[in-house]
Amino acid sequence: MARKSVIAREAKRQRLVAKYADLRKQLKEEGKWEELDKLPKNSSPVRLHNRCQLTGRPKGYMRKFGICRVMFRKMANEGKLPGVTKASW
Repeated sequence: MARKSVIAREAKRQRLVAKYADLRKQLKEEGKWEELDKLPKNSSPVRLHNRCQLTGRPKGYMRKFGICRVMFRKMANEGKLPGVTKASW
């Protein structure tokens, strides 16, 4: 599991991106690059990194489910993910 501070930092970035999204879009359309530079760095969506919602693991992330491969396998085996079945042929 990721450190709590790393998970909190990523959550803070997500809040900043959501807060400044409209303003960033407006400034880009108007071409006001100096004002855009004055916004917080973490308000840029490029700085976000996909992390597992349950453990905060940064690698092996599955976009469709929002969790890492380890938790996906665990939850799928326990039957906690609807519509997911183990392949057999």
